[in-house]
Amino acid sequence: MSIRFVNILTAPFRFAGGMVSQTFRNVGTAFVQLWANKGRAVLTTVGIVIAVSSTITVVAFVGGFGKQMTEMVQGYGTQFMVVRPYQESSDRRQGTQRVRLDMRDIEAVRTECTSVRRITPFVYTPNGEITFGNEKAADIPVRGVTGDYQVIRNFHADVGRFFGPIDVETAAPVMVIGRTVMKRLGADEAIVGEYVYLNGHRTLVIGVLEHKGGMMGQDQDLTIMIPYTQAIKMYPNLRESIPFLAEAVSAESTHQAAGEITRVLRARHGLEPGQRSDFRIERQDQMVKEFENIRNIASGMLAGIVSISLLVGGIGIMNVMLVSVTERTREIGLRKSIGGRRRDIMLQFLTEAVVLCVIGGSIGVGLGYFATFIASLHPQMIEIEVPLWAVAMALLSSAGAGVVFGIIPAFKASILHPIEALRHE
Repeated sequence: MSIRFVNILTAPFRFAGGMVSQTFRNVGTAFVQLWANKGRAVLTTVGIVIAVSSTITVVAFVGGFGKQMTEMVQGYGTQFMVVRPYQESSDRRQGTQRVRLDMRDIEAVRTECTSVRRITPFVYTPNGEITFGNEKAADIPVRGVTGDYQVIRNFHADVGRFFGPIDVETAAPVMVIGRTVMKRLGADEAIVGEYVYLNGHRTLVIGVLEHKGGMMGQDQDLTIMIPYTQAIKMYPNLRESIPFLAEAVSAESTHQAAGEITRVLRARHGLEPGQRSDFRIERQDQMVKEFENIRNIASGMLAGIVSISLLVGGIGIMNVMLVSVTERTREIGLRKSIGGRRRDIMLQFLTEAVVLCVIGGSIGVGLGYFATFIASLHPQMIEIEVPLWAVAMALLSSAGAGVVFGIIPAFKASILHPIEALRHE
């Protein structure tokens, strides 16, 4: 094998090795220059440090709160859907459709939809009034449901019991209440077994619901649940407009269950192909996905807003590098006079700018982790974790800022004429 052929084969490796060696030399030179101007380097990186640490902290907090909300929504179940009477605004103005959804529709869904495991009517009014002794609580949401509601929505009674099929069939005047309602009445768990008045109807409290807390700004413990048959007797005007909840047999069959419900209800309502449905199906799994999308968009937008300070820090680095080029004009002229190439000089100054930004970015990442750690020590703080993609984005952004804002000073240094540079005072 000839020497020339060997040289051809090994040329790419020698070139790559030379580039790596040159890069390491440039990085070493950059650290020497930064150490020689420590005060200026520290002040220059402040903007980058603030930008990166702010981005890390904001993304961590938004992600933590978003994750908690997503898990909370998932805790209420992702296999159920809410079916409501619905009419387009244009149809309401024209009066072209009569919106109804009654118990016959619900029974048809129960018997004909094989992908539906459980179903419950949902007779709702937001302005229930409950009286217990001398205490009165108004504007309490009242839900008329069946016993399946506690399984579908994961609402169980931890004191007493939930009403059963016999209570529903006989329209028994019984109720279960949330803990906020119990507190508003100035009572404790001993209220179970006592009679109260719900909108003037004497009703027996048979259970207290387990604590649920708040969700999307709503107190989930501020609720009264009664058999839907009793609710229809109390609110007869809702008899022909009854939403219902349906639970699919599995998470994978939720889409199929929604399709079966749509087919059954459209057939019962005599809707022609192309005609708009007079009901709406709201799937919980879709709500979870939409919420996750909103969380991701919010994280990205907030990170983008906070990272504006990265622009300010980058401009500061560009100014400092321009000053550095002016201070080292004679050095540049000397390097060029002994054969220094324009490319090498440009890469040297560009490397210094990138190293400066990466150092600032690394410090910013450390401060971001420290801030989230301190915040997580609070006993009521949610679980916060810094995603790796945020760290990678912060470091890449800081390195990119070094390239973008270092290119002008580097180019200015590379085009200096050696003789004029040597004459510079």
